[in-house]
Amino acid sequence: MPTTAFPPSTEQAVPKNVRWVLLGVMLAMLLSMLDNMVVSTAMPTIVSDLGGLEHISWVVTAYTLVTAVTTPIWGKSGDLFGRKPMYLASIAVFIAGSALCGAAQSMGELIAFRVVQGVGAGGIGAGAFALIGALVPPRERGRYQGMTASVMAIGTIGGPLLGGFVTGHFDWRWAFYINLPLGVVALVWLWLKLHTPAERVRATIDWAGIALLTLAITAVVLAATWAGSTYAWGSWQILSPGATAIVGLALFVQVEKRVDEPLLPLSVFTGHRNYPLAMVMILAAGVIMFGAGLYLPLFQQTVQGASATDSGLLTVPMMIPVVIVSTLAGKIMSATGKYRIFPVLGTAFLTVGLGLLATMDTGTSRLLTSLYMALVGIGLGFTLQMSGTIAQNSVSMRDMGAAMSSVNLFRTLGGSLGVAVFGSLFTRAIGSQLPGTSGTGTDADALRKLPPGTRDAYLHAVAEGTSHIFLTGAILSALAFLAALLVIEVPLKKAGRPVTDGTSAAATATATN
Repeated sequence: MPTTAFPPSTEQAVPKNVRWVLLGVMLAMLLSMLDNMVVSTAMPTIVSDLGGLEHISWVVTAYTLVTAVTTPIWGKSGDLFGRKPMYLASIAVFIAGSALCGAAQSMGELIAFRVVQGVGAGGIGAGAFALIGALVPPRERGRYQGMTASVMAIGTIGGPLLGGFVTGHFDWRWAFYINLPLGVVALVWLWLKLHTPAERVRATIDWAGIALLTLAITAVVLAATWAGSTYAWGSWQILSPGATAIVGLALFVQVEKRVDEPLLPLSVFTGHRNYPLAMVMILAAGVIMFGAGLYLPLFQQTVQGASATDSGLLTVPMMIPVVIVSTLAGKIMSATGKYRIFPVLGTAFLTVGLGLLATMDTGTSRLLTSLYMALVGIGLGFTLQMSGTIAQNSVSMRDMGAAMSSVNLFRTLGGSLGVAVFGSLFTRAIGSQLPGTSGTGTDADALRKLPPGTRDAYLHAVAEGTSHIFLTGAILSALAFLAALLVIEVPLKKAGRPVTDGTSAAATATATN
């Protein structure tokens, strides 16, 4: 596999008004970031109202599965039809899904409407990463890391706080309705400020690739969701989707080799060894983010007795390090051009922090939990941004849309698989300790109604389930650590003339979306 850096001709220019444009892109990213954090914090309250604790993972799995499936479709559509119209369309779909989720009357309806939300989220993630990659070269990204860190601060810290406040003082439905005004602002801002030069290309849609990738991803997530909880690992209900995923992926690779405009160009995976290594780290980070975001509030509210509002506050020790560390790492990267050490440190911190979280039981104090969460936050701060930068630095500008949509695909796929597997582990732990209690409420009132012996057994079961979840995350983080050690330090691209990929500027007709 080649390991040479891209030539200087791949350097790109930074627009003069890039901060204003990036602010609009970040605002749209904030839309989906807030939703993830707010909904995760509100989930125990939602379950208490709608019932169906056994389906809690599906509220997230349905969302992340559809996000993963649609991400490469949105990314390629942006390359073919223009990133601005595709980005605006994805925001509109997300807003519509949010309104429907807020009006859901049952857990089944909520899961169905989360699918609509997931379609929009796939476009927001794919478009945001492609736009950032096109507007700012890797070496210059540290200069704008403060903007990214600010959005992360609002989304990751403000999200749980807002989720706790909304569920504690208003109806949980406002966890979804708050997306509406923010979404409208993002739409108007981007409509006015975002102007993207795009090549005029003859649009050829890879329908076969779309169908096969959708089939493979869906089969993988369904197998991960059902295995060990609904069906035995060796049952035909698990082996069948597993085989379907393998066959679908093999056919997908063959199709992508032949079509003119592949959904996911295989060259982005084979062009430089750093790209697939970055995908491993991004996949692990996605698993950890979604798993911690969903099950830490559940543990804190159920086992440690925190209220919905307190649970939002208790996530701050994990989120503040993410912002601080990512900002410092970005500044150092821009000043030195060095980045390899950061994902190595990040995955090491993640492994240690998740291993310690796996030791928690019913007697673990909130202070000790906060210390463990801080280690995870440091790890995420070092890993998330740098993994994306490594991926961006490993592809040419021509494939930026497809490549960066792959980044978001692996992050959301990691989240979808993580939530599915974690949900299976959690449900099995609850069922093995207390058969028939999968619908038990998670709020204080519901727990007080249980007999003392049953309540203690239930709390121990929840603690055991979350322990299994974080132990699995620690093992995955250790694998990501090994991938980080194999990353090669390739000089980051700097600002310069736009990418041509060997063609002359005159040969490229551009238009403004």
